[in-house]
Amino acid sequence: MNKWGCVALGLLICGGAAADDISESDEIVCAPSELHICVENDSCYAASTSDLDVPEFVIIDVDNKTISTTKASNDPRTTTFANVRRESGLIYLQGIENERAFSFVIDESTGRMSVALSSDGISVSAFGACTDVDL
Repeated sequence: MNKWGCVALGLLICGGAAADDISESDEIVCAPSELHICVENDSCYAASTSDLDVPEFVIIDVDNKTISTTKASNDPRTTTFANVRRESGLIYLQGIENERAFSFVIDESTGRMSVALSSDGISVSAFGACTDVDL
């Protein structure tokens, strides 16, 4: 997938998105609502999804270890992640693509999501919400 950009990031994208209990879900849709980019030897800045080429919604398939844009997206993208772990009510996802490492932490009881992406000299963090894809 080209320029999964600041990803995966995450997952991720809409201002007041509501979160849900996703503890029984293996396929979830996530929307980032707050993004920040930090540049080495500079400062951190608030950013929008369009500033960072981050999709407004992504679908995370925990079983198949994929993150994809929704069917309605004008820019179809898919990436895989190498690690997934469910522990203590949290879902942890980690991967590497295009010389960028990304990591998601999703609270299963609330659907709240935190995402980090890093590359040489740049980091992006995102916060958002997830819900079951079937809802």
